[in-house]
Parts: sequence; C-alpha cells; structure tokens
Amino acid sequence: MTNSSSIQLESFELTMGDIAKADVDALHALSLSVSWPHRAEDWQIVRELGQGIVAHDSIGRVLGSAMLFDFGPYFATIGMVITSPRLQALGTGRWMMDHIIAQTGSRPLGLNATRSSKRLYQSLGFNAEQVVYQCQGEAIAPPAELLPPGTRLRPIVEADLAEVAALDLAAYGADRTLLLQRLIAISEGLALVQGDNMVAFALCRRFGRGHVIGPVVAMGDEEAIAVVRPYVAERAGGFLRLDTRQQTGPFPQFLMRSGLAIHDTVTSMSLRQVWLHGDGRPPADGKPLTYGLASQALG
Repeated sequence: MTNSSSIQLESFELTMGDIAKADVDALHALSLSVSWPHRAEDWQIVRELGQGIVAHDSIGRVLGSAMLFDFGPYFATIGMVITSPRLQALGTGRWMMDHIIAQTGSRPLGLNATRSSKRLYQSLGFNAEQVVYQCQGEAIAPPAELLPPGTRLRPIVEADLAEVAALDLAAYGADRTLLLQRLIAISEGLALVQGDNMVAFALCRRFGRGHVIGPVVAMGDEEAIAVVRPYVAERAGGFLRLDTRQQTGPFPQFLMRSGLAIHDTVTSMSLRQVWLHGDGRPPADGKPLTYGLASQALG
C-alpha cells in the first residue's frame, strides 16, 4: 500500500490530515467510539507530546488517528492508533501505520497493541515482547507500612527533573526528559530518597474516569510500593489505574489488595530492535525497573 494522502474504502474516501489541527472534541468522539477512556483534556496532552495524523471523510468527520512520540534519535513509540468501528478491517489502520512508519527512518519502534490490533502490527513486522496489565478499580486504602530502611519520601519538584530523567533513562533505555518535564508539570510526584540518591519515583495525574499512576520507576518492589501506596491511600474510594508489566511478586500483589484488579491486557511489541530489557522481570542488582507505564501510548 502506498503512503498516499487519501484512500478510497468502499463508500468512504478518507483524507489524511495533521492531528494538531484536528478538533479535540472530534478526537474525543473517536476514542469514545472504541470505548477508550481518554477525555478531551487527555487528548490535548498527548498532542503536545507527539505528532500524528487523522483520517477524515469528505464531510470532515475524524474516523482514524495515529501518533508518533520521539525519544531522541534512536527510539520512538507509536500510539493512539484508532480506527472508527465502521472502518475496521477495511485497511484504514494499515494505511495510517504505513504513513507513520515511513516517517521514522531506521529508528527502532515500540508500541502497545490491543487484542484487535495485534495481528495488524505483526503483519507490519512487529514482534511481541511482553504483556501489559491494565490494573484499575475503586482504590482500597492499604495498611500503613514502614518505608525501606534508610529512605524517606518527599514531593517531586521541577528542579528534580534531571534526577528523575536519569533514573527513568536507566530503566527505560531512552531519554524521556521532555515527556517527564511535561508530566511533572501536570502531576503530583513522589520520590523515595536514600541518602542523596533518588531510588524510586511515581507520578499521579487526572486521566479518564479518575486518576492514573505512572510512570513508576524503582530499584525493587519494596521501593515501588513505597511511592505508590500514598496515592492509593489518598484516593481510596475513587477510581485509580496503573498499567504495569509486572506479572508476579509483591508489587502486583499490592495492586490487587488495593482494589486495582486486572481489567484488560495489551502486548508490548517492537520493530527493528528489541525494546524491553528488563520490564516485567526480576530486577538486576543496581538497575531500576519501570513498574508503571507513563501511558499505553507512551510506554
């Protein structure tokens, strides 16, 4: 399939446009059509963090979207790939993905695939790596626990950006400083500090039906629980979500006890190079892990 700026699908002629120029309410309606939780405000945030395209018909209705998020010259993620139900299985998703991939050169790519989109990504050469567990529900206040020995919690402020980004880089494998700068500005943040060193952090912000916690980066399960527990306690009785690749161990057990049961799963996939080098596995000595995703679009 070519990377044409228009495509004819049965009775629909779709034209490609810049997502930055699309009406945010139309984007919100598109995500509602596939039961995604994004509010108009959430769409506005992801548009600030990436670039992308929309597919609209002859009367201007937005019937598809796809976005690219750059993390330096050596890695990018693809997300917010949505096709209106009326056009699914007609080639719209592949048309948009062909265009997005063509913009990436030879860079390695990562994405998180829903069950319905996994086959499309496999046909484009993406390889499945790990499962992401979407944990959500009405938060239950957890019992108080002592912090790991020699540590203390403190709020994250803008001046912590460099230290937060360094810890995230060690876990994620790509520089997400610009993303983290934007998320810190709109989130509550907690850091777990040992001596002069940050050993874990978590951000929590408004999203969808309530709040989402992420990213969460920590040296181990105990540290990850320490930075997440205060948000669960503070929002007990409210809707809370955290996306994680951790399948077993104290951290996912803590989420389950806190009312954040597994609601759904997606699959992390990569193209051109392996994406994940530790997420979801026991931590290596001295190496942090990503315990909570920034979002399923951003990884």
